[in-house]
Amino acid sequence: MATVPVTDATFDEEVKNSDIPVVVDFWAEWCGPCKQIGPALEELAAEYEGKIKVAKVDVDQNPNTAAMMGVRGIPALFIFKDGQVISNRAGAAPKASLQSWINESI
Repeated sequence: MATVPVTDATFDEEVKNSDIPVVVDFWAEWCGPCKQIGPALEELAAEYEGKIKVAKVDVDQNPNTAAMMGVRGIPALFIFKDGQVISNRAGAAPKASLQSWINESI
């Protein structure tokens, strides 16, 4: 499964009401570090298919969700489980680091 684009309108349905943990990536098209971690998140979405969902929220097109989550810098990553944030981190990281963070959190 590829990453899932999420909007202000679909955030609750796709993230908070998900029956599996969700990694949410707050990003923007102009953000260099966001583009750096994009391929790693796509790979992780495929590797963890059925175990986690990887959602992407474009902060320029969906400012309400970013504001609600207190996102001040991007990329900002959150892990939701049972509708609640269980972990978050900011900034780019290599795939192995992201994978360790996911494994420790879920």
